Amino acid sequence: MPERTPKALRAAIAQHAPQLLVDFDRHWRRDIADAYDLAPVPAFMARWWSEYALARDPRLEAKAHALEDEAAQEPDYARAKTLIEEAGRIRRTAAKAEPGQ
Repeated sequence: MPERTPKALRAAIAQHAPQLLVDFDRHWRRDIADAYDLAPVPAFMARWWSEYALARDPRLEAKAHALEDEAAQEPDYARAKTLIEEAGRIRRTAAKAEPGQ
C-alpha cells in the first residue's frame, strides 16, 4: 500500500489498478478539486483506500462483487442482508491495509 496521501494513492492506482483511475479522478474533480473546505478529503481517502486495497487482490475483489451481485438478485431479505454483510466484511478487512503492506 502507498503512503496515505491522495497523490500517492492516485499513483498506486495508476500503476497497479488502472481500471479504477477514471472513477478516482472523476470523484476527485467532483468532490475535492475545487473545494475550499478539506472536510471531504478523509471520506474520499477512506473510500478510495478501500477500493485500491481490494483491487490489489483480484480474487478477493471478485468475491466481494459476486456477493454484492448475488444480494441484488436475492428475493429473500435475510439472505440478501447476509450476503451484503459478508461483502462488507471483505471490504473492511481490505481497508485495514497499512502503508507498506
